[in-house]
Amino acid sequence: MSRVALVTGAGSGIGAAIALRLAADGARVAVNDLHLNAAEETAAAIIAAGGEAMAVAADVSDETSVSAMLDQVRATLGDPQILVNNAGFGHQAPFTEITPEQFDRMFAVHVRGNFLCTKACLPAMLVAGEGVVINVASQLGQVGGVELVHYAGAKAAIIGMTKSLAREVSSRGVRVNAVAPGPINTPLVEALSEDWKAAKRAELPLGRFGEVAEVAGSVAFLCSDDAKLYVGQTLGPNSGDVML
Repeated sequence: MSRVALVTGAGSGIGAAIALRLAADGARVAVNDLHLNAAEETAAAIIAAGGEAMAVAADVSDETSVSAMLDQVRATLGDPQILVNNAGFGHQAPFTEITPEQFDRMFAVHVRGNFLCTKACLPAMLVAGEGVVINVASQLGQVGGVELVHYAGAKAAIIGMTKSLAREVSSRGVRVNAVAPGPINTPLVEALSEDWKAAKRAELPLGRFGEVAEVAGSVAFLCSDDAKLYVGQTLGPNSGDVML
């Protein structure tokens, strides 16, 4: 039987590309998004391509909503053997203009959402003795970003969580890794200022932003048996912005 994958924030952008790629690789995919219609569009694209998918709406920052989402996924597809924590959003502002509410929401979606979804999926993986958790971070969590303190801080927290959980559960068969994309041509990046984007392109050794399919390829690799030695790692499809 093919593996079940849950991809959060998969109604568009990187999440949608990941869902489509995992389905193409044979996974049965639960497509999550805050907005059901967006999740349904991605699920429909998977089904049209001959794959199996379901759409499920949930706010990943809300424990009750996450629990209800997992109930739906289990009832339709079964327990996820793959979890991709991708849900997130962008916001740009000088540090002195970031409100406590904006800061809290950034960490609620990115960090609390990662925690809640992993906490919901992990027990079944541990019982089965196998599973894959992939956390979508950002290269800004490694190097920081001007007017992106709250976003970069949340992504740095995700990288730290990835390493810590990998140390805790790898010996029990669950591999935990992260990807930290650089600027990718998505609505999230398009929402940033033109000055920021022009300056960022000039910094990149490749001289261009990435495409969503290029990030999905990294995630697909980490989900595959070829990545069995990858534990607590952060892969960087980032156009050369960060070199480790």
